[in-house]
Amino acid sequence: MPELFLDGQPLSVANGTSVAAALALGADGCSRTSVGGQRRAPVCGMGICQECRVLIDGHRRLACQTLCRDGMHVQTRS
Repeated sequence: MPELFLDGQPLSVANGTSVAAALALGADGCSRTSVGGQRRAPVCGMGICQECRVLIDGHRRLACQTLCRDGMHVQTRS
């Protein structure tokens, strides 16, 4: 079971869990904050909407297309 850090908080998930699913399990389900200040969440689940953008280990990635791995740091708030 991988353990990642979601906005600094540890979260253990099952093998094969996407980062988008981990967001729903361990936080408010949101992946980012819009320019207008609203929290945004994944919509399409396949990377087209781009709403699931997060920082993973300092790099911008799509949460719905990224599998969780042990020690990963995911940041949804800037």
